[in-house]
Amino acid sequence: MMIYILPLLSVVLGYAIALILKPTNRQNLKLLLAFSGSFLLSLTVMHLLPDVYKSVMMGHAEHGHNHAHEHGNNPIGLYIMAGIIFQIILEYFSKGAEHGHVHGQGHEHSNSMPWLLFISLCTHALLEGMPVSHHHDLAWGIAIHHFPIAIILTAFFVNSGLNKTIILLFMMAFAVMTPLGTLLSGQLAFIGNYYTEISAIVVGILFHISSTIIFESSEGHKFNMAKLLAIILGVIMAYFL
Repeated sequence: MMIYILPLLSVVLGYAIALILKPTNRQNLKLLLAFSGSFLLSLTVMHLLPDVYKSVMMGHAEHGHNHAHEHGNNPIGLYIMAGIIFQIILEYFSKGAEHGHVHGQGHEHSNSMPWLLFISLCTHALLEGMPVSHHHDLAWGIAIHHFPIAIILTAFFVNSGLNKTIILLFMMAFAVMTPLGTLLSGQLAFIGNYYTEISAIVVGILFHISSTIIFESSEGHKFNMAKLLAIILGVIMAYFL
């Protein structure tokens, strides 16, 4: 049950903090982003990526040479690269909101739903949730990743003058997307049949997102001691999770 609650609660909590506390310290948010990016990248490398390749090897052993040849034509690395490219395409429409890069953007119509941002962000969150049905630890990584994003997005929307009802609907839809992806992955046979390929695509997405977060959390791509410690802490926590 926690795999559904954690990602949902992190967005709701981030939304509430942005509205109630109105945090203004950008450095603290950058540290939180650096930690979340490091934690998410470490979980992907240490847990999700090895499982994807393990699934491929088990498929080879189970189905023999013909299945191995089939996967030779469709290497898992290609799906990972497809995930990276797909995330870049999503960011073309979301302007980098997945990693908190929304500063300086604005809406011409403050009472209208930013549909491109909404669809891109929800697609990203939905796909992120699919491997969680098999990798419960990933729920922690996504929750920690979504928490600062929810704070930044909510604060940005409020400062942009977006209608409060639209902000609430946007953030609640964003909150349920990852649990929905987890639910669909566990219930739909079609997704289960292509779990390895979908997970590889998500690996690519998480690679791009987390590495971008780490570098964008520092001005001029330079790391001070606090950000370095936050990144190291993220790696250590992911290792022991």
